[in-house]
Amino acid sequence: MAPAFGPFNQQGTSLLELTVVMAVTAILGATSVLCLDIGSTELTSAHQEIVGSLYQAFALARARGTDVKVALGQASGAGEHLPVQLGRKVRWGKPDAIPLPPDMDAPVVAAKTGEAHPIITVTPRHTTLASAWFLNDGQEALCMRLSGQGHIQVLRWRRDLKKWTRV
Repeated sequence: MAPAFGPFNQQGTSLLELTVVMAVTAILGATSVLCLDIGSTELTSAHQEIVGSLYQAFALARARGTDVKVALGQASGAGEHLPVQLGRKVRWGKPDAIPLPPDMDAPVVAAKTGEAHPIITVTPRHTTLASAWFLNDGQEALCMRLSGQGHIQVLRWRRDLKKWTRV
C-alpha cells in the first residue's frame, strides 16, 4: 500500500513552526492587554454604592412614608441616614485637567470638593434636591447628577477616549 500524502497525514510540526505560532500568540496577547482599559474598579464600586443607596432610600421613604437621608463622604446629620462607603483611591471632586461634561454650567462647590449637598434628603413622593457630585481616582472621573424628580444621570470621563460617556 502506498503512503497517503496530504494535509492530514503530516508526521508533526517543526520547532520553527511552533516558535512562530507561539510568537504570534504572545504578540496578540500583549496587544490585547495593552489596549484593554477597564478603568478603576473602585470608581465603579463607588458609582454602584451611591446609586444603590439612592434606590434603597427611595424604597424606604415610600415604605415608611417619611423622608430618608443619604450621607455622602464624611457628612453626618441628625437622625437616621444611609452612609455611603467609598474606596481608598476614590476622592471627591474633579481634577482640573478634566473638563466639565457637555451642557453643564460650572458648579461652584461640586467641581472642587465633589459635594454640592453632602446629605441628600429623599421624600416619599420620590423627590430630592437637584444636585451634582464628582468623584475621581486621579485618572478618570464620575459626574453624578440628580434631578428634583429623583432621576440620576451618571457620566464617566474616559481618559482613553478623552470624553464623557453615559454609564
